[in-house]
Amino acid sequence: MEDIEIRLFATLREGRFDKKKIKLGSIRKVEDFLRHFDIKPEEVAIIFINRKHARLDTEIKPGDVVSFFPKIGGGYVIT
Repeated sequence: MEDIEIRLFATLREGRFDKKKIKLGSIRKVEDFLRHFDIKPEEVAIIFINRKHARLDTEIKPGDVVSFFPKIGGGYVIT
């Protein structure tokens, strides 16, 4: 069974990891990964698989690189 690489960015890394190779196993779709690592879908704003946009129901294949980016908040309000 081939590995997949998972990359977490910004606040999604807190208490987790930034980059990790895992066995595909029972993880078949993006939403399976989120459930496995206890990440709520509403925490994720952007998902890439091999540098292309993906969705929660996108299948993950052996050798894929899956990247998750959180929603971004803050900034300045200009009046």
